[in-house]
Amino acid sequence: MKNPIKQRPVHDKTVVITGASSGAGRATALVFAGQRATLILAGRRTKLLEELVEECEELGARALAVTVDVTDYNAVKNLAHEAITFSGRIDVWINNAGVLAAGPFDQMPIEIHRRVVDINLMGYINGAHAVLPYFKQQGYGVLINNISVGAWIATPYAAAYTASKFGLLGFANALRGELRNDKHIYVCNLFPAFLDTPGIQHAANYTGKVLRPAPPVYSPQRVANAMLRLSTRPQNSTTTDLAAPFLKAAYSLAPALTVDIAAGVMQRYFKNAYPIPSTSGNVLSPVRYGSSVSGGWQTLLLQKALPAIGKAAIILASLSVGLLLLGKR
Repeated sequence: MKNPIKQRPVHDKTVVITGASSGAGRATALVFAGQRATLILAGRRTKLLEELVEECEELGARALAVTVDVTDYNAVKNLAHEAITFSGRIDVWINNAGVLAAGPFDQMPIEIHRRVVDINLMGYINGAHAVLPYFKQQGYGVLINNISVGAWIATPYAAAYTASKFGLLGFANALRGELRNDKHIYVCNLFPAFLDTPGIQHAANYTGKVLRPAPPVYSPQRVANAMLRLSTRPQNSTTTDLAAPFLKAAYSLAPALTVDIAAGVMQRYFKNAYPIPSTSGNVLSPVRYGSSVSGGWQTLLLQKALPAIGKAAIILASLSVGLLLLGKR
């Protein structure tokens, strides 16, 4: 049997994307639309999804918006059914929906912790469980998990986020083991570092301080392009930037020291950052703000960056403050 994933061109593929309304999910939808793929775009913000459908159709794609909370398994199962009804098959399923919550563990409401784990971990498990029967029936399919470098590094002041990402990596790798005899079904894990998306603006924030990313902050277009490549050339593990493998290596070599340094720098950052009220952000329910691909961080950081700061110093800053501010969506 020829491999339909590699043989079939992108314009002849059906792609489901969760968390498609903004950030990396929106960027990914537009990249696939540019290749005239058939798209099923899922998220909690109906109006933004409908607007995205129009943009994708203008680029030559067929597209359908489906309002979904990924923590609701029946809704995710219906998403898969809607995709099959719309196109007749699912070639690629992209688990992308995710949230961030920052703050001292015991000062954050327990429902925030629970919801972060439900969205970031159970949302991906729900997606995999809903699509795998279709993949097995077809004999092929690509499951892409947008995990982030947060699966490799324990992040102080983001304990539930860390738990969800570490758990997600374990889940995805275990699932790949189960599917080792299904030669044309792939589980691909993507590990971007810090992205210029509205994710930090969306975050639940109980630090009492303004959250800002530390450079280097990368364009979500890198993630979108990586998703496109994985749809035709699947790989087990993919990074999108130089910072991700550097951070992984640092934590692997000295995990306790890495976390201690990160916590210390974050604490100093919080002492000097502007105070703001606590917010649950988009964790408990969708928000109206932050609807674009970009969060505007690259421009802001370039304006404020000192020319004398070298690349090594930038990456070191990412290892500390940036660990907390992973916002990728």
